[in-house]
Amino acid sequence: MNDVERRKKIKEFIVFWSMKENLDKANEEEKTKESLRESGKETKIGERKFYQTFWNMLLREIFEVEPYGFIEYEKSVVVDGNTKFIDAYIKDTRVLIEQKGSDIDLDKEELQSGGIKLTPAEQARRYVRNLSYNDRARWMVVSNFKEIRIFDMNKTGSDFEVININDLDKEWYRLKFLIDVESEDIKKEMEVSVAAGRLVGELYDALYKQYKDMTDLKSQRSLNILCVRIVFCLYAEDAGLFDNKQMFYEYLKSFKEENFRDALISLFKVLNQKESERDKYLKDTLLAFPYVNGGLFAEIDVEIPQFNHEIIDLILNKMSEDFDWSKISPTIFGAIFESTLNPDTRRSGGMHYTSIENIHKVIDPLFLNDLKKEFDEIKEIKQKKNRDEKLRLFQDKISKLRFLDPAAGSGNFLTETYMSLRKIENEIIKILYIGEKNVGEMRIFETIPNYQNVIKVNIGQFYGIEINDFAVTVANTALWIAEYQMLKETEDILNIQIDYLPLKNYNHIVEGNALTLDWHTVIDSRSVDYIMGNPPFVGARLMNETQKEELNNVFAGWKNIGDLDYVSCWYKKSIDFIEGTNIKTALVSTNSICQGDSVAILWKPLFERGIEINFAYKTFKWNSQSEKKASVFCIIIGFSNINIEADTIYPKVIYENDRPQIVSHINAYLIDADDVFVESRNKPICDVPEIGIGNQPIDNGNYLFTKEEKDEFVKKEPKSEKYFYQWYGADEFINNKPRYCLYLGKCSPAELKSMPKCMERVDNVRKFRLSSKRKSTIKAAEKPTHFGTENFPNERYIVLPEVTTSKRRYIPIGFFTQDKICSNLVKLMPKASLYHFGILTSNVHMAWVRAVCGRLGDGYRYSKDIVYNNFPWPTPTDEQKMKIEETAQGILDARAKFPDSSLADLYDDITMPDILRKAHRDNDIAIMKAYGFKTSYIDFTEEDCVAELMKLYKKLKENEL
Repeated sequence: MNDVERRKKIKEFIVFWSMKENLDKANEEEKTKESLRESGKETKIGERKFYQTFWNMLLREIFEVEPYGFIEYEKSVVVDGNTKFIDAYIKDTRVLIEQKGSDIDLDKEELQSGGIKLTPAEQARRYVRNLSYNDRARWMVVSNFKEIRIFDMNKTGSDFEVININDLDKEWYRLKFLIDVESEDIKKEMEVSVAAGRLVGELYDALYKQYKDMTDLKSQRSLNILCVRIVFCLYAEDAGLFDNKQMFYEYLKSFKEENFRDALISLFKVLNQKESERDKYLKDTLLAFPYVNGGLFAEIDVEIPQFNHEIIDLILNKMSEDFDWSKISPTIFGAIFESTLNPDTRRSGGMHYTSIENIHKVIDPLFLNDLKKEFDEIKEIKQKKNRDEKLRLFQDKISKLRFLDPAAGSGNFLTETYMSLRKIENEIIKILYIGEKNVGEMRIFETIPNYQNVIKVNIGQFYGIEINDFAVTVANTALWIAEYQMLKETEDILNIQIDYLPLKNYNHIVEGNALTLDWHTVIDSRSVDYIMGNPPFVGARLMNETQKEELNNVFAGWKNIGDLDYVSCWYKKSIDFIEGTNIKTALVSTNSICQGDSVAILWKPLFERGIEINFAYKTFKWNSQSEKKASVFCIIIGFSNINIEADTIYPKVIYENDRPQIVSHINAYLIDADDVFVESRNKPICDVPEIGIGNQPIDNGNYLFTKEEKDEFVKKEPKSEKYFYQWYGADEFINNKPRYCLYLGKCSPAELKSMPKCMERVDNVRKFRLSSKRKSTIKAAEKPTHFGTENFPNERYIVLPEVTTSKRRYIPIGFFTQDKICSNLVKLMPKASLYHFGILTSNVHMAWVRAVCGRLGDGYRYSKDIVYNNFPWPTPTDEQKMKIEETAQGILDARAKFPDSSLADLYDDITMPDILRKAHRDNDIAIMKAYGFKTSYIDFTEEDCVAELMKLYKKLKENEL
């Protein structure tokens, strides 16, 4: 279905569901359901069918998905011992749907069986909580035929997105999550490619044992090259590059074990020779092999060891006879191949690859979406001559694009981009030369004197820089395989035979260090259209000495660069390279570069140079697909130079959980807001109490105890009991599981001497501190009975965990009295009131936290100097302040009703009690009113909230000047 056809279907859908008689029928069904529910007779209503028509039409007419077997209606779920029925559930995409009548207010609470009142969203959320783990919903949808509310269950809280049915023609794409199931073809390619990687791993391990000295770099390189050559031959025979399906197999099978090595050496030599250059007296079985070229077999100084029976059996049987290499994905397999044979990646978990889905998160918004849109518009041209002319011009255009990956690895970004362009080109070829005829129908093409005049996109358009020499070889091999697969598709379209061999060797993927190499030596920046890639992820505190030196050289003259992650270097190098050009760039990065201190350090100077962000993916999990399933939390940033002379101003797009949002501007926090840079400061920007860290023992563990350890110590040293205090870090505070600390700072010398076990601990601490290289720690050895850093508020104070998971809507904070001691893993606010508590635990403050704080993985790392000291507090009236104090107390009262539950229990979004959720909602509304913000989540989103806070922050900064 093309866009025109889809828009027509959507308009018909809108008209149908705006007709009164249809809505009345649906409403009657809803009333029947509600009357049964109120009477306590909630049972499955078999005749309730009309609302199902709504979802069936949506799936079938708009998304071309057959509903039968895809969507399940009236799915049962047990809630509080009673069987309930979910209106609709899509298992493949984990979507739960609660459908209401058109006259139902989705914000209004309804009476449920059991006498409780819930909004439709709360009702649906209750179903979600009671589903089995395997059925747990990823998306929750609530609808009343007039609007569709979408709740992302990977996000905490009650925020949701709204699609009005009347706007469906413009916003239908936002519902793609309903049917976004990865195609079976891609899954099969992935499975075959991973299986192929395992075979390569077996081959590598078996051959490794045959080399005499694998500490020798030449032997290591030779093993890698040998594996590549064998795999290429296996692929070539299965894919049809050689004359017959088992040509490589039949050739090797004819040799005895002692001659197997010589047979391979002879074959590799022949594959690198043109037919005219070969020894004409060679056996026919060798002469029958084609000339491959491409440099794959060119290197002659390659060590090849002897082959034993195990290796020969592996190659001939498991890898040749029992496996079809033609089905692999070159995009995935290139990465698997490289990681399987790379000692570093083998040690860190074996094969891994970047999924095709994640690659498209980079290349689609960077260029592919625009190209596909342009292509679709050309296809809609009715006049054939005009359309064909535009198609030829468009084909020329995509054949002239040049791409650079400065962290090329095994070439997966380049390979997938090449295949994507060739798929478009093959569609163009089909339209130009086949027209309406079926693919495969025999035709004579007098108009095609040479296929090279038909196919214009080629692997010579793709450039890369990669520090690992073996990865360069793999990248080239992956591109060759991709080129062959696309040529086969063209063959099928045109019913002609295309000579693929010899391989073309462009030498455009260069071995080198992208941070020390001048990129212009690879390709002139005036020739590049797009830069893309996935540079290495190394944290600021995790870089080795070489990487630190590279960062210092790349950012020579910049301030505070010690806080930047390694990936920042590729941003600086890219921006140096694209200066004065229209190149568009997109890089995958650790999310830290758009959080905390890094924002001002990195992006402020780059924005001053005229860089703008064109699109961004906010934090998501970038799964490496390794066997250990290692993941890292990433962002993707697409950027370019500001082009004020451009004829077309392209919209900016922010993707969150794969859902695009069109915005007018993207700042360095990846928010639709002004360019504000929140810089580190020592004092709060507003007139509020200062916060500080808790206590840092610097004791080498001598003063900290579990309860069991404390009890055992007190048995041996009874007088020490009064010097033990409950000890709370972030984890102990949230989970209400305190440890214990021995604090002897108030113990008199005489009493201390009377406690030998305590004296032993004090002496241990003194010696530990004296052994340090830090002057402050050595100084602390003068007071070994005290903690290295001390903070003992003498009144009730607020405790705020420094690190906490982002899965919670609110960071759990609370009040402590002075009899409890906190570690440096929490922030403390002395002189804190209910008003301060209300503000800090609000959705407004949390929106600020999510926007500007640093992260630890997927968790928040709350900082004093960036988050708290820069937070713009409201200026409430006395009445508003009293209301905030009242709602803050309401939160504490709601918590108190569950004395057996920790903060971790109370703030889990699944188990959070309704009374506590309501208390927070009341507090949020009170605080939003104090700021003068709208209180509806529909009219005032979190993004709107952050944008307003940044405006307030900007004014506060200006007032300081």
